[in-house]
Amino acid sequence: MNRVLSSLAVTGVALAANTAHAAGDWLQWQSNSLTYLNGRDFTVDPQNQQTFTYEHADSWKYGDNFLFVDKIFFNGKASSSSGNSTLYGEFSPRISAAKILDRPIKLGPVKDVLLALTYEFGEGDNESYLFGPGLDLDVPGFDYFQLNFYKRVTDGPRAGDNVWQITPVWSYTLPVGKSDVLIDGFMDWVVGNDSNNRGDYHANLHFNPQIKYDLGKALNMQDRQLYVGIEYDYWKDKYGIKDTPYFDTDQNTASLLVKVFF
Repeated sequence: MNRVLSSLAVTGVALAANTAHAAGDWLQWQSNSLTYLNGRDFTVDPQNQQTFTYEHADSWKYGDNFLFVDKIFFNGKASSSSGNSTLYGEFSPRISAAKILDRPIKLGPVKDVLLALTYEFGEGDNESYLFGPGLDLDVPGFDYFQLNFYKRVTDGPRAGDNVWQITPVWSYTLPVGKSDVLIDGFMDWVVGNDSNNRGDYHANLHFNPQIKYDLGKALNMQDRQLYVGIEYDYWKDKYGIKDTPYFDTDQNTASLLVKVFF
């Protein structure tokens, strides 16, 4: 996932719950945002990139949803597969056992058990389907901490079945002066495919945190409305393409970030 690509998250559900509003029994809250990123030193794709990301998160009667769509521009350079720009997105609904049973679930740090799903889509022959169990964890100090386990089925030129993906998603707020710093993000760890004998989708690790300063609060605007900061992006064997001495697919970069909630 390249989010900000990468979001959440994959599932950055509750990304900005404090900015959302109650909307009846079915829709409990929702949040929408736009993010601008500008970075360089990317691999596989052209090195310099600008990304515009739309994100939506909500919580409803029986679960939660997260959606993001990236429009990525390669600053005049052409990608070998998608030209001067590309589009990528993910839709991640989850169904909550606690909500369906209408009672809390408490098993040590576990406060909910969910069915987690994700559909990844992009331009061309680029689709993946993920499904598996999810956990909401009560981790001291964190705004939220999710841990999702997915069975991953990938279509297209880098297809691979019987691959598992582990995705933690987190948010942590740190008070700084008259405002706050928000540290949130996700990690996608694809395991069980270190050799390509089950397809061309290689095991990979994508770590994607954002460090954002609540500029809106500092300027006495609405809290959690305007953020500035950076997004760090580490991706070993990007896109599931094995890194070799002849083709560098290990990404280690950062992007400047501006994010607005509405």
